[in-house]
Amino acid sequence: MSQQDHVVDAERRFWVGTTCAVGGVAAVGVAIPFVSTFAPSERAKAAGAPVEAEIGDMKPGELRTVEWRGKPVWIVRRTPEMLESLKATDALVADPESKRNQAEITPEYARNEYRSRKPEYLVAVGICPHLGCSPTARFAEGPQPNLPDDWHGGFLCPCHGSTFDMAGRVYKNKPAPDNLTIPPYEFLSDSRIIIGVDENNKA
Repeated sequence: MSQQDHVVDAERRFWVGTTCAVGGVAAVGVAIPFVSTFAPSERAKAAGAPVEAEIGDMKPGELRTVEWRGKPVWIVRRTPEMLESLKATDALVADPESKRNQAEITPEYARNEYRSRKPEYLVAVGICPHLGCSPTARFAEGPQPNLPDDWHGGFLCPCHGSTFDMAGRVYKNKPAPDNLTIPPYEFLSDSRIIIGVDENNKA
């Protein structure tokens, strides 16, 4: 093989190698955005991510709302009077022991009269199970518009009149078929909770 053939062969190898390298970089450049489409967006991750909430500064009788998975979640620090009212509403609500659709609506740790881990705090999804409206807080007891004269405090759905007691239990003969949903949650401390996580639902 002549010296000229060696030069041509070396040039050919150089250009073949360069072409392969450029092609490989281009392929990676195309692949990265393609693969990234399989990863959840920051918005999607945030929508399903657990949410922490401060409760240490809540006053008795206060309701605080946080958003989890695009839904309002109520945190109510119940007063002793609110807790006492649950005894009076036991006979008035449709599902006092939260037996309906337990797996979807009431975690095991909330299948009690208070529907909560700690009696003082109610944590519930603020969406009526009838048609998805958001009830309003009506914590004052006694007669008032759209409520019975013996009202013990709770929540009123403005869309079709379903009422719920201070544990989120639906009253009898109302459009809502079930109690308010209790989301998965845990106490991180005496002053903080996390919503979206419990012993059966880990982030």
